[in-house]
Amino acid sequence: MEKKEKDEKLHISRHSLAHILAKALVELYPTTKLTIGPAIDDGFYYDVDLDEQLTPDHFNAIEKKMKEIINKGENFVRKVLNREEALKLFKDNAYKTEIINELPDDAEISVYYTGDDFFDLCSGPHVESTRNLQNYAFKIHAVNGAYWRGNEKNKMLQRIYVYAFADKKQLNDHITMLEEARKRDHNKLGRELELFTTVDYIGQGLPILLPKGAKVIQLMQRFVEDEEAKRGWQITKTPFMAKSDLYKISGHWDHYKEGMFVLGDEKKDKEVYALRPMTCPFQYQCYLNKPRSYKDLPLRYDETSTLFRNEASGEMHGLIRVRQFTLSEGHLMCTPEQLEDEFKGCLELARFMLKTLGLDEDISYRFSQWDPNDKEKYIGTQQQWDDAQNAMERILKDLEIPYEVGVGEAAFYGPKLDIQIKNVFGKEDTMITIQIDQMLAEKFGMEYTDKDGVKKTPVIIHRSSIGCYERTLAYMIEKYAGAFPLWLAPVQVKVLTLTDRNNDYANKLYKVLQEKGLRAELDDRNEKVGYKIREALSMKIPYLIIVGDEEEKSETISIRGRGFESASGLKLADFVARLENEIETKKL
Repeated sequence: MEKKEKDEKLHISRHSLAHILAKALVELYPTTKLTIGPAIDDGFYYDVDLDEQLTPDHFNAIEKKMKEIINKGENFVRKVLNREEALKLFKDNAYKTEIINELPDDAEISVYYTGDDFFDLCSGPHVESTRNLQNYAFKIHAVNGAYWRGNEKNKMLQRIYVYAFADKKQLNDHITMLEEARKRDHNKLGRELELFTTVDYIGQGLPILLPKGAKVIQLMQRFVEDEEAKRGWQITKTPFMAKSDLYKISGHWDHYKEGMFVLGDEKKDKEVYALRPMTCPFQYQCYLNKPRSYKDLPLRYDETSTLFRNEASGEMHGLIRVRQFTLSEGHLMCTPEQLEDEFKGCLELARFMLKTLGLDEDISYRFSQWDPNDKEKYIGTQQQWDDAQNAMERILKDLEIPYEVGVGEAAFYGPKLDIQIKNVFGKEDTMITIQIDQMLAEKFGMEYTDKDGVKKTPVIIHRSSIGCYERTLAYMIEKYAGAFPLWLAPVQVKVLTLTDRNNDYANKLYKVLQEKGLRAELDDRNEKVGYKIREALSMKIPYLIIVGDEEEKSETISIRGRGFESASGLKLADFVARLENEIETKKL
């Protein structure tokens, strides 16, 4: 059986198990109001309106009831109803009637019966009989709150999550994988390693970077800005906010206002401002600062941009999805003839960054296109979108970039290439984006005089080189389980003493390390050295220098590496030279 066929079979089986969960809940808790229960990557979930708050103590009883239903061998039977019949059948369930009333007039409304005593609104398909699911392994693993339809103005429901796989081995393998993933989860590990924290009364999606986390981001930022400068990018610094007038020109006010933090009320205030969700309309002013010729192009502007986006509260997750973040952002103005080479340069820069950080092993590409059936989401004409998407398709083909297509996922002003990466739990997010834009230059009146003396509009490439620094830090924590490469480690070396007698010598070593520009710490506490070593290793410090009477007498050092490498009788100068080489080469 081919993978696609296996995946489809598993999806159908998971969705069928969701119906069995729903039936089990109704039998155990007769007042249960069912809503929706889709299959997901590792199983399925079902949102229910239930008076009793479910806890892990309830899971065994629910699973036992599900197995009873499966073993009965009840058939899944599909029935097609008209709207009136469907509304009558679900008259006691406001959630189902809401769904039915929103269906188009010509929609086929289907219901699936499981046995004679349970039915659910569903488009299917399902397995033939519950007996087909007897070999499947499933496990309820969580119950979370979820607003009906994701709207916080609606009632809070209980979302029951269930792992489901074709057999017990696959289920156990998945659970083991998740246990390992939790050890690397940046949201947990990043706090334990004192990289960041969050505070309820500051707000969701607004993390506080502690000194160690801020240091890692500072190191990445300096590296990115220096590398971009080598490649002809000019740094800018633009305001964090602007009047609504700017966003009305760019189109953000009409197409992105819900995602912005607006300061003021248009009905009351003469001037309304908004925090910037992206830097492009600000950087365009650098281009517009004086007349431009074809000789000025390509013109590359970059900026380490602090941005603000009003993400939904349910979307917040550690450092991966936040409301304030810092982006390695850039905008490039070029002629149509220069477009392919410049796009290639932006992609090469992004790949170089990911490779340097060691994050290039599990990436994929998505060509995000507009949805011609939902033109209100976008600016520009059909022809402009066809031109932009054809240009990007040609470039990706020439560069032999494998990609998936994401219809409806383009920015409102142009198509984009998204570089995707997965976190330790397998959830995919966009790491880096490169966009082609043939529309905003026109809206802002950006022109250049071409060789023939004719005024023309430049093509714009929007790009990031390393993505959002906070998100990148999250993936770095998970990739290395907090044990950063030496050049990015917030603390590179820690000096530990065996006894108080060695404090002066240890302090001397510590000062030399600092003078050499190494990020060092000194632990001369009156504690057992074993305790100090364990504590330092738990903080993922790459190298420990351990000094006692023998080292002090011979003016040498003993080291212990993070990989449990040990050596003694080393000269400090030789050790420092080794570290400097490891840092210079950005060894992973």
